[in-house]
Amino acid sequence: MRLQLNGTSVDAEVATLADLLTARGYGEAKVATAVNGTFVPAPLRADHALAEGDSIEVLAPMQGG
Repeated sequence: MRLQLNGTSVDAEVATLADLLTARGYGEAKVATAVNGTFVPAPLRADHALAEGDSIEVLAPMQGG
């Protein structure tokens, strides 16, 4: 299916947000995720089904000041 990941169009054969994160190399990384502008907490990613055209944002925490 075609998805938007951090503003880039990607093809992925995945069913859930957790599947996508694993497939794209995020694995167990501590990241924040949103699908179509709605925050998806880590415990809900395995149950969050993705659909054709969804827009996913994956953000890594940054340190500094």
